[in-house]
Amino acid sequence: MEPYDTFDATDLFTAAVRAFDCLQGDLAGPQAAGLAHHEVEEMIEERGRELLRLLFQGHLDLRARRERDQLHRPPAVVITGADGLVRPHRETGHHRELACVFGTVTVERSAWRKKGLSSIYPADRTLSLPAGRHSHGLRQLAVFEAVRGSYDQAKAAIDRRCGKVLGKRQAERLVIEAARDIDAFYRQRIALPATADTLLVLQVDGKGIVMRPEALRPATLKAHQTARRAMRTRLAPGDKPHRKRTATLACVFDTDPASRRPHDIIAPPDGRSRERTPRPGPRASAKWLTASVVHPPEHTIAAAFDQAEGRDPGHCRTWVVPSKRCRRPRISWPEAAL
Repeated sequence: MEPYDTFDATDLFTAAVRAFDCLQGDLAGPQAAGLAHHEVEEMIEERGRELLRLLFQGHLDLRARRERDQLHRPPAVVITGADGLVRPHRETGHHRELACVFGTVTVERSAWRKKGLSSIYPADRTLSLPAGRHSHGLRQLAVFEAVRGSYDQAKAAIDRRCGKVLGKRQAERLVIEAARDIDAFYRQRIALPATADTLLVLQVDGKGIVMRPEALRPATLKAHQTARRAMRTRLAPGDKPHRKRTATLACVFDTDPASRRPHDIIAPPDGRSRERTPRPGPRASAKWLTASVVHPPEHTIAAAFDQAEGRDPGHCRTWVVPSKRCRRPRISWPEAAL
C-alpha cells in the first residue's frame, strides 16, 4: 500500500483561493452595485478566466511536487526511450510553457537522462502534452473557429474567449497540422456492411477559392493575364477576374429511407399544427469526406466512386446522387393534403 502524501496540497492553490476571494469581495462591494449587468459580466469573465488558469497551474504544481518527492525513492519502473535504451539518471527543475484555453501556464517536470542520448520526460507522456506550445484544447478551438471564417476572425474569437494566447500565423499552423491526418484517418475507418435496403448516397460540390497568381492553373492564369478590363477599380458587366480555383468536395454515406409527407418538408402557409407531427428525415451514417484544391475534379469524383464501389461492389443497393440544381415541383396544398 502506497503511503499518503506528507505535504499539504492546499497551499499550492493559495493563489487561486485568493483570486476567488478577491472576486467575491469585489462583487459584494459597493462599487459593483453601481455597475451595469454587462460590466459585471465582463469583470466575471476576465477575472474568472484568470481564476481557472490559477487552478490549472496549481494542479500542475501539485503533480510536479509529487514527482520531485519520488526522487528519494527507488524508481519502480525503468525509463526507456523510443530507441529502447534506458535513461538511468533523473534531473528535476525542467520547465516548459503551455498555452491553454485559460491562458499560459508553466509545466515543471523531471528529465531522465543518459550521456549522449536525448532526455525523456515521463510527465509529458502522462499529461499527453503536445510537441508544441499549444494545448489540445486550444488546437481544437482554433480549428472550430477557422472553419467558420477567416483566420483574422478566428483569432479575434479566440482572443475574446482565451485572451492573447495565439497569433494568426500560429493558428494557421495549428489548422494545417490538424488537417494533415485526415486521409490517414479515413483510410483506417472501415464502413460496416449494410443491407440492400440501405441507400448509398454520393454528393459532389465545388467551391471557387481566390488564389495567388502562381497557384492558378495554367489556363486560368493565362486568362487572368490577358483579360482586358474596362475599369481599373471594378469589373465591367460580364467581366471575370479569373482569380479563382475550384475546390472539389465529395461525400459518401449510408442512410435508411425515410418516408415523409409534403408538409413534413415544406411548412404550410398558415404554419404547422400540433395535430400533425412532422416525420423525421433521413440521417447519414458512416460518412466519408474528401476534398482537394490541388487535383482536378475528376480525381475527387473518382475517389468518391471508389469509396462507393468498396461499400457495394455488387451494386445490390440503391445509389442516390442528389443534385443541387434540380427544380422543385410546385405543390398545391389542397391537392397535397389529400
